[in-house]
Amino acid sequence: MTMKKYYAYTGIIMAVFATIAVVFDTFPRSKVSELEKRDLAQFPTFTWDRLFNGTFTKEMSSWFSDSEPFRDELMALSMNVKDIIRISSGEENVSFHAAEDPAAEAARREEAEAMAAGNRNAGAYKNNVTAQENAKIAHAGIIVVGSGDKVRAMMAYGGLPGGGTDFARAVNKYKEVMPQVNVYGMVIPTSVEFYCPEKVKKATKEERLTINNIYSHFNDSVKAVDAYTALAQHAGEDIYLRTDHHWTPLGAFYAARQFAKVARVPFKELSSYERRVVKGFVGSMYGYSRDISVKKAPEDFVYYVPKNMPYSTTYVNYSLDKQFKVTAESRPVPGEYFIKYKDGSGAAYSTFMGGDARLTTVKTQAKTGRKVLVIKDSFGNAVPGYLFYSFDEVHVADFRYFTKDMKQYILDNGITDVLIVVNVFNAYSTGVSKKIEGLVATQPQP
Repeated sequence: MTMKKYYAYTGIIMAVFATIAVVFDTFPRSKVSELEKRDLAQFPTFTWDRLFNGTFTKEMSSWFSDSEPFRDELMALSMNVKDIIRISSGEENVSFHAAEDPAAEAARREEAEAMAAGNRNAGAYKNNVTAQENAKIAHAGIIVVGSGDKVRAMMAYGGLPGGGTDFARAVNKYKEVMPQVNVYGMVIPTSVEFYCPEKVKKATKEERLTINNIYSHFNDSVKAVDAYTALAQHAGEDIYLRTDHHWTPLGAFYAARQFAKVARVPFKELSSYERRVVKGFVGSMYGYSRDISVKKAPEDFVYYVPKNMPYSTTYVNYSLDKQFKVTAESRPVPGEYFIKYKDGSGAAYSTFMGGDARLTTVKTQAKTGRKVLVIKDSFGNAVPGYLFYSFDEVHVADFRYFTKDMKQYILDNGITDVLIVVNVFNAYSTGVSKKIEGLVATQPQP
């Protein structure tokens, strides 16, 4: 290399590093990541004590790396480059969950199948929708199938057939504490159960077995709502979002209809609802998978609003800290149940109640003499809107934020029915189950 080329090469490298330094040190820092669906780290509060104990410098480092300028644009650029040169994890590199001894797993599977019985036993499902689709394993073990505008991203499930008994115990506790109330448990499968091609089946486990095991451990007086079978019967329809980890409002409709059958309350078909659409929706799976093909396959977010049913909605809003702990709550305030989002909004799933951090009461004109409390995670948000024709009042509480005395709340509001509805990941979680049970476990027996 001649000295002239050497100096030119060195000058280019120095210019690149200088440009990067200027951008990262002087340009406005990013505050929100639409890609990752979260607020980014904030500049830490300075005190001499926090400086001397190292807290300030540690948080300063986290803030600097987390809030880099043009964070989403740079991540998207990286994804595009990887997509072009086809750098992606192969399915043989999946490490989503620890492997169990095959014999022990087979025994657990056989035990779970044997314990499930009657209408609590969801039947096996054969995937004929995406059986021949192309598939790959993306970032964080996310399974990405299909191509073009039909790309679908799914979370792999790592639970075992014998899991979920803590959730069953939690649901049973509600009936034990409040025997006068009808108690129902609904576990929602995720999209991987219905759309995972055979070629990557080893990356995930069967959710149906866990769900059946949970239902088999419900007390006889607790009613299981088999959403699994209701969804499997409509797997060829748009019952799950392709670009988000949630189901669609249509999927929630079929599950709500099954609940109404079990609860023996009136239920209206979709002809009684107004169909509304948010176009160009790309949900959480783009950020989870870091796969640009997900962003390039936006979808319609379709939801349904009751017609000819007067109702009013009241909220108690929760204020949360950075750890999502409730720090304060508002007085009851009126509001809209269905929040309208513009086309292209990545927050469209918050159409229902505007999100999770609130306690909701809907008063209807159903005149059935029944009142329901839905205790739920975010999957459950899409269910209550289909119950306005079925119950005089629909109360919605997220187990993560509910702050009141649960038993007293049910008594004070004349609740006749309690539906506990979560997705299978949460139903499998011991921590979630303890949280749900803890809302009533400390209450005295009647």
